[in-house]
Amino acid sequence: MTRPTGWTCSSCGAAVPLAGPWRPFCSERCKMVDLGAWLLGHYRIPAEEGDDDAPPAPGPADDDDPSR
Repeated sequence: MTRPTGWTCSSCGAAVPLAGPWRPFCSERCKMVDLGAWLLGHYRIPAEEGDDDAPPAPGPADDDDPSR
């Protein structure tokens, strides 16, 4: 099996050298753009079923609740 010589930046698609300082990103800017996307909630990891820390999912009855 051959070793990869580099990757593609997950933010902008540019080539990333194997020993790049911001791997898997091509630059510090792309790294910070990706971090900002995580902090703003653009990326989400779905909760496992039965995960007690996850907030309850809104159901159809929640939208029509007349007590609000």
